[in-house]
Amino acid sequence: MLMRARKKLRLETERLTLRAPIHSDFHSWSALRHDSEAYLTPWEPSWNIDHLSRRAFTNRVYWAQRSMSGDTALPLFIFRRADQQLVGAITIDNIRRGPAQAATVGYWTGQSFARQGFMREALTAVVHHAFHVMDLSRIEAACLPENTPSRGLLERSGFKYEGVAIRNAQGVPKAWISQRIGGDQIDYADESQEVRTMFADALAKNGIAANMQSAYDAELPDLPPKR
Repeated sequence: MLMRARKKLRLETERLTLRAPIHSDFHSWSALRHDSEAYLTPWEPSWNIDHLSRRAFTNRVYWAQRSMSGDTALPLFIFRRADQQLVGAITIDNIRRGPAQAATVGYWTGQSFARQGFMREALTAVVHHAFHVMDLSRIEAACLPENTPSRGLLERSGFKYEGVAIRNAQGVPKAWISQRIGGDQIDYADESQEVRTMFADALAKNGIAANMQSAYDAELPDLPPKR
């Protein structure tokens, strides 16, 4: 069941509640991230030195509020309904309107809540909301090829493998998997200026300067031909 309040979004599933982060979530968020650091860091961009600070979390909350107001992202925390324990988070980001009507989805789960089906339940609810309420036509996800659990989650959730991105030299996730409504063509979105800008913005959020053109030029001969 999906519920949307008049002012604030709230998604309910059988075991979970999904809502935007608020300032009072800081302690539960920082504790879960701290306890799961060794579990999460192999798959995430490098954490800043103040990653778990209240100031950094406050900035996350303000970013979430601005993103939702501007229809550029939908960041949601995931809570277990039985006891309101924070399980993880899931975000619809890089929302592109117009002809694309597309976005990306990213997520993380605390180590103590892994392998219990929580993220698949949350992902199902968020994808349904994205297609049927947000009127998106394509949801993209990225994970490292060696992250077998995450890739398996995406495949079990109906996402379709499309290829390997070439931006890995700067820490951009390698495997691009997408779920779309209809169509089976392969898109080499790296050749699109829109996607190059998206990558550059994502890197800038982590204090990394984009240097994609040289990597693109070097790897272009190794790309398979377009279909």
